[in-house]
Amino acid sequence: MSLESVVMKSYNQHKNDLKNSRKTWLVTGCAGFIGSNLIETLLLLDQRVVGLDNFSTGYQHNLDEVQSLVSDQQWRRFSFIEGDICDLAVCHDVCSGVDYVLHQAALGSVPRSISDPIATNQNNITGFLNMLLAARDAEVESFTYASSSAIYGDHPALPKVEEVTGKPLSPYAITKYVNELYAGIFADSYDFKSVGLRYFNVFGKRQDPQGAYAAVIPKWTESMIKGQPVYINGDGETSRDFCFIDNAVQANLLAALADDEAKDQAYNVAVGDRTTLNELFDELKKGLANNGIICQQQPVYREFRAGDVRHSQADIGKAQRLLGYVPQYRVGAGIEQAMGWYVDQIRKLL
Repeated sequence: MSLESVVMKSYNQHKNDLKNSRKTWLVTGCAGFIGSNLIETLLLLDQRVVGLDNFSTGYQHNLDEVQSLVSDQQWRRFSFIEGDICDLAVCHDVCSGVDYVLHQAALGSVPRSISDPIATNQNNITGFLNMLLAARDAEVESFTYASSSAIYGDHPALPKVEEVTGKPLSPYAITKYVNELYAGIFADSYDFKSVGLRYFNVFGKRQDPQGAYAAVIPKWTESMIKGQPVYINGDGETSRDFCFIDNAVQANLLAALADDEAKDQAYNVAVGDRTTLNELFDELKKGLANNGIICQQQPVYREFRAGDVRHSQADIGKAQRLLGYVPQYRVGAGIEQAMGWYVDQIRKLL
């Protein structure tokens, strides 16, 4: 039996155990892309879920879609609180009675952080500290938080290993680095151990194609469907480790349920591969063709974007060893899974 099949058996066993032992989970940023996928999975596993969001980047329609995908009984196990992680009292309220915290709320996007570093700092550092403190005071069983591959900054080595980072290249990267520093201090000072997940370009259903800071896959897909220009920053040979949302959900559940020895750590959440932007464009054309949409246009190349790293690829060995993480979907398979959702959503806007 391969390592992958053994580990997936372990992950599936975790899910089976959850179905037989109902817990209470708090998901911050629950109306966002990753948060809404987490609550969907947890509700389908018959868990109780508390969701917190202020709708600054999340959407009610994401929650509505989750409701349509779970049973009425499962949806009744979901409690939503509209509130802001920058309010410490709110953080204390939502952590009360919770077993596991999955902290996803943040202001993402490198360009957004460059244009408004104050808001990024307030949400990603002050808000994070509020949540960490509230979770510690509530004595939750585990605290798992969204970190970022942006932490690796200008360090040139590939693949990226957790112990070696470079100089941060954006305010956003700095905030995620500070999150990990605070997490370490809470482990040392209060014996409150958490797990950071360094996401590498997560994509999938409910990822917003609209707005100035939309991620590349939904943004390009929308442009290709509408026949609009697809802009590539640089020469197209910039590469990323694109990670399908189901892989990120798996990592969150494994981290939350991990043994104490695996905590007070940060882990790469990715596939362990590199896809250039030119290759990604071709994969999206293929995905659209499989959904009956033929894309004729070619990408438009423009200047490199400030704050971007040239190449990114994760070493996922640590997450495999200590969490039992094995990604189920590589980039092509993830696009195949997600494309039908993208097409349906974008057609609604036409």
